[in-house]
Amino acid sequence: MSDFLPYAYLNGQFVPFSEAKISVATHALHYGTAALGGLRGLPNPANANEILLFRLEDHCQRLSRSAYYLGYELPMAQIKTTIIKWVQKNRPTVPFYIRPLVYTSGLGIAPRLHDVEKDFLIYGMPLGDYLSAEGVTCRISSWQRQCDRSFPLRGKLTTSYIVSALAKTEAVASGFDEAILLNTQGKVCEASGMNLFLVRDGQLITPSVDQDILEGITRRSVIELAQAAGVTVLERAVDRTELLIADEVFLTGTAARIVPVRRIETYTLPAQRPLTRQLQQQLQTIVTGRDPNYRHWLDIVPIA
Repeated sequence: MSDFLPYAYLNGQFVPFSEAKISVATHALHYGTAALGGLRGLPNPANANEILLFRLEDHCQRLSRSAYYLGYELPMAQIKTTIIKWVQKNRPTVPFYIRPLVYTSGLGIAPRLHDVEKDFLIYGMPLGDYLSAEGVTCRISSWQRQCDRSFPLRGKLTTSYIVSALAKTEAVASGFDEAILLNTQGKVCEASGMNLFLVRDGQLITPSVDQDILEGITRRSVIELAQAAGVTVLERAVDRTELLIADEVFLTGTAARIVPVRRIETYTLPAQRPLTRQLQQQLQTIVTGRDPNYRHWLDIVPIA
């Protein structure tokens, strides 16, 4: 169990991770009726008795809203308080990842959201780089992203990740690191678990929220940082052919942070990525507590 932090939160209490068990008959396991979160934390480089959590309230708010799709009223404040207590219980000493999960915990066998119990759990693990900071190769997936009229894409629901899993495995099996999914209109959507940006002629471009993307928190952070630096940001539909002639392409997500794309299919992208590098460096400065202008993006949790 050394790959996980020592304590989990389950059934309203903190328990050793090795004792955090659910039944094989759990409703969410069979029907994908769950919503997940994910956020990063790290020990404060300036104070070993503090943990820094990046955009905690935003993550808690998104999970609370995702839970609402499941018919579960779980206030953002309750999620936040529980995560802070969980961090203080575990006292991490290295950068780590937190996985909160809202799920239908009842043991029924019918696919429904009414008349079935719901619960909330948390666990976590040490986590360094999710993908290579030097850049990844991507293929255009044969799988399409779900559309909003058939799936609540503004929720971070577990069942949506079957397409991500299929696309990721297809990409790796065919010699690439990551997949880029198109939506049902044939426009660029996102990667298997990350949002996508490209740079053309000094402008930063990303698929807009009406393109069936997940409304990523790191995505929003990058947009705010670029705009503050005077970079024009365009949120719009993106054609796949634009990716092949882009000056820069990068992916963003909580686990991945900002990862450059080196190649898409057989097209090698420019090795010089000035805006990507600038945003990477600035985000790293922020999450480590060294940028006072963005201190409001951090929650400081005392663990002494």
